[in-house]
Amino acid sequence: MSTYVPSGKEISRKWYVVDANGQTLGRLATKAASVLSGKRNPRYTPFLDMGDHVIVINAEKVRLTGLKDQKKMYRRYTGFPGGLREESFTRLMNRRPEKVLEEAIKGMLPKTKLGRSMGMKLKVYRGDKHPHGAQMPVELK
Repeated sequence: MSTYVPSGKEISRKWYVVDANGQTLGRLATKAASVLSGKRNPRYTPFLDMGDHVIVINAEKVRLTGLKDQKKMYRRYTGFPGGLREESFTRLMNRRPEKVLEEAIKGMLPKTKLGRSMGMKLKVYRGDKHPHGAQMPVELK
């Protein structure tokens, strides 16, 4: 008896829509990350990208609990000396609410080539419209 390993040809990917309206950022991110990584799939294999596509709509309506909306900071480094850039959560939400959700979800994926391929299946949109109607996405409960 040998161990079953699925090949890339037999992986069928589904499309899911998640409405972020009124949801907590972390709880929404964990749900989306588990779908992207394929852990909900009964044929889950840790070294293969078995995940499905996730579309997140209403990104500007996501919320944080407690005082995190006032204290949370996003940092990035430009690569130059003294190039640490900081931006608060409220300012980033006003400017690019999609970026907040992308960073939260992609931060929960592996930091490898496999994780980057999982992250490419994530689509985040401001508002309730998205251009993926032809893929017939199903709402994720």
